Amino acid sequence: MPHDFMPGLAGVPAATSSISDVDGQRGILEYRGIRVETLCTSSSYLETAYLLLFGYLPSASEFQQWVTDITHHRRIKFRIIDLLKSLPESGHPMDALQAAVAALGMFYPGRNVKDVENNYWSAVRLVAKLPTIVAAWARLRHGDDPIPPRDDLGFSENFFYMLAESVAPPVWGEIFDDCLILHAEHTMNASTFTGLVTASTLADPYTVVASSIGALKGPLHGGANEEVVVMLREIGTVDKARPYVERALQNKKKLMGFGHRVYKVKDPRATVLQELCRRLFKECGNSPLYEIALEVEAAAGATLNSKGIYPNVDFYSGIIYDKMGIDVDLFTPLFAMSRVSGWLAHWLEQLRENKLFRPDQIYSGEHNRPYVPIDKR
Repeated sequence: MPHDFMPGLAGVPAATSSISDVDGQRGILEYRGIRVETLCTSSSYLETAYLLLFGYLPSASEFQQWVTDITHHRRIKFRIIDLLKSLPESGHPMDALQAAVAALGMFYPGRNVKDVENNYWSAVRLVAKLPTIVAAWARLRHGDDPIPPRDDLGFSENFFYMLAESVAPPVWGEIFDDCLILHAEHTMNASTFTGLVTASTLADPYTVVASSIGALKGPLHGGANEEVVVMLREIGTVDKARPYVERALQNKKKLMGFGHRVYKVKDPRATVLQELCRRLFKECGNSPLYEIALEVEAAAGATLNSKGIYPNVDFYSGIIYDKMGIDVDLFTPLFAMSRVSGWLAHWLEQLRENKLFRPDQIYSGEHNRPYVPIDKR
């Protein structure tokens, strides 16, 4: 193979961007130059989404208008509900989410991506409606009616209300909001690249986001957070964690929630999530999964840390969602709810100096093969 062939485009720059930056050697993640830890302690998800989309922190009046616009566009058309009702209850929530998001574009045409105002409202609708779709599907598949959003509740608090028709403890909303911030953006990952390729064709933003959701579904990307909880439940008790890790490493089995293409130290998002775990369990009671996770990290660290392999964002996020009573197969849709702001930020950036993505390939097949008639094969 030619020396310039990079499988999976690993390490090959595909765009320039001012949206986010990762320093994998020092464990730093910044959104528009602001450390993600700072945003978790000082900002909110909706303010962070505004920062990602438009490049700066909004003034008080700008933020109030943004929140108002989001709040007033949370509801979804009854035909979207009908679409969700027609899907098999056993289907994965990511498939339902992708289908519903693609259908949104039929109700809110956004094909003229040169229209700045229309692009704004497309972004508002997508940020506002994805939580409503996720919550609606979570209820419909169990035979329950969807719960309409409440305008008097904040972004995260409203999501829990739509899931259970009850107001969650305040700490849940605060911690969940931080989880959304931590998952909102992460440079040129697989789902972002997928969205950029779609965006470069000047497809509408609903199609862009639907394509990104498809890439996020895979277990090598967003689906990994589901597998962590499955692994911890399989281990069962703290005393079984170390033997499990030792067997896995001996058999060269991947430990879910460990390792990252970019980070050679502990993922800064995992560090914040671990602190969020401590806060949640201190206020709401402990979780056996957390104790098992701590033992898994300690057992694995002795072998893996020297190789630059540490817990990533998926390792602790699922433990938080599980404590909040959220079904495991909803973890990746929650990821999409958050990451939609990052996808849309890259979509808007792509449009400024758009160039169609059209990579080349290296042909490895035959030439000049004869055609054999069917009666002689």
